[in-house]
Amino acid sequence: MKTKIVAICLFIFISQAHAEVNEINNNKIKMLMESGVPLVDIRTEKEWHATGVINQSKLLTFFDQDGNSNVKKWMSELQKIASKNDPVIIICRSGGRSRIVANMLDKEANYLSVYDATNGMLSWVNSKNKTVKPV
Repeated sequence: MKTKIVAICLFIFISQAHAEVNEINNNKIKMLMESGVPLVDIRTEKEWHATGVINQSKLLTFFDQDGNSNVKKWMSELQKIASKNDPVIIICRSGGRSRIVANMLDKEANYLSVYDATNGMLSWVNSKNKTVKPV
């Protein structure tokens, strides 16, 4: 009986440790950033210059222009921005790449609180939200 209780408690703990990716809109991005949650823009440098970037976002390209990535190097850089226990927002151009990266952070890297800017920078810019030149 004691073994069953321990197994059930372990199952509950493990299932709670894997939070789902939270899909968020522009208003939620603003709210989270105001509370100190970092926004990681995973687009390419060319994309950053084409549209500008959200003020105070962290620029960390995941996929290069050919669609390749160096996950180990990228994760090392991300750790300087947010640890596995810290919340983090991921954004790309339209939401496709950010969904992939957010799911990887959740399922493979075991990040506890991952937010996916589901409609990306296209939504941010089309909603007339402010951008700045990338540094």
